[in-house]
Amino acid sequence: MQRHGTVIRGVQWIVVAVYAFLILAPAVMPLPGDTAHLWNNLTLAAQFVFWGIWWPFVLLSMIMLGRVWCGVLCPEGALTEFASRFGRGGSIPHWMRWGGWPFVAFGLTTIYGQMVSVYQYPKAVLLVLGGSTLGAMVIGFLYGREKRIWCRYLCPVNGVFSLLARLAPFHYKVDEDAWRRSYKSGEHGGHRVIPVNCAPLVPLRNMKGAAACHMCGRCAGHRDAIDLTWRSPAQEVVELGDRQAKGWDTALILYGLLGIAIGAFHWSGSPWFVDLKQSIAGWLIDRDITWPLDTNAPWFLLTHYPEQNDVFSWLDGTLIVGYIVATGLVLGTTLLAILALACVPLGRFEMRRLHHLAQALIPLAGAGVFLGLSATTLALLRAEHVQLDWATAARIAILVIFNLWSGWLAWRVTGRYSQRLWQRGLAMLCFAAALAVIDGAWWLMFWGWAH
Repeated sequence: MQRHGTVIRGVQWIVVAVYAFLILAPAVMPLPGDTAHLWNNLTLAAQFVFWGIWWPFVLLSMIMLGRVWCGVLCPEGALTEFASRFGRGGSIPHWMRWGGWPFVAFGLTTIYGQMVSVYQYPKAVLLVLGGSTLGAMVIGFLYGREKRIWCRYLCPVNGVFSLLARLAPFHYKVDEDAWRRSYKSGEHGGHRVIPVNCAPLVPLRNMKGAAACHMCGRCAGHRDAIDLTWRSPAQEVVELGDRQAKGWDTALILYGLLGIAIGAFHWSGSPWFVDLKQSIAGWLIDRDITWPLDTNAPWFLLTHYPEQNDVFSWLDGTLIVGYIVATGLVLGTTLLAILALACVPLGRFEMRRLHHLAQALIPLAGAGVFLGLSATTLALLRAEHVQLDWATAARIAILVIFNLWSGWLAWRVTGRYSQRLWQRGLAMLCFAAALAVIDGAWWLMFWGWAH
């Protein structure tokens, strides 16, 4: 990768061109009619590529390969770095370094995407994805020099990618002893070494794990101290999790991936949402309060496509936001309480221990988002009359595998705090309850509400 950096840059620009075409062209075309198909309509094809293939398998790639997508293929990363090369090169402002941006950006983007139906309409795709790309270029132009400031601090999926990359089976490992030796001996001894331009601003000498590394290969072999190395997929969570554990990571796992994201996937198929909407609408009509039922919101605020018989009223928009936020609060707080209870048998309660144990839920959290996005994949294929008899078995298999993975990580994490089997067993019973809560949410979506 280091030797063929020019080729990688060329691939990045090809991806940028494809990305630009897929978000721009459908936005200026008529919406597909009843006779449109994936193979003869660009809008449907772009929808399938983005939400049926692109995003689900980008998430999967984080678990399998680390953040190779970020360093090699991501169009926003390439564009923000390009813009920073010719930009003002300003210093990074203090507000941008706030640790809560990954959670806030993910939550706001997820909720707003549901308000404008980003999975269904190309103008919404242009607004959400195109707006994010424009933001990346502006931030790149204003701050840093040949750096990916947007990716490091403000990208809506940076936090999610950081969590999933901790499960990757290999990473760039830094040998700190070899780094120190390079100052005095070896090929670099006594000679000035050209520093590596680490675009995502990772402190290479002290880099631990793969959470922040974009796997671009630029630092490979630097000072004979950095090598691409295989590792256990449990290593980073179990061995580094107590040091990496942060409250915002826990918030993103529990309230973001296992709360807000589930609410975003749930609401459109939830009978509870329908019942609540009908009850409130009836209450409003009885009192002659009709403005919340108006459908005059612009498309960039709430879904408004009358030609598709798809318009949201102000009540719809309010309830969608409320449902997603309420789901996030209920699920996130429930899981937080269960994990806190799981920490009790392991000794004196510490938030650091709770944050560490929460990271064991990363596999199931990532699998859930994959399953939610793949529902769009299956819906588009079902519309083309593709046989999907295997879908139920595949979903069950994914949930079983990732439940076991999360359970294995939790067992390993408890071993960091106690060697007594009864203590670890009690903690694992609580953790199993957390898994059951998450599985229950997916059961409702795929099976409970489907009958």
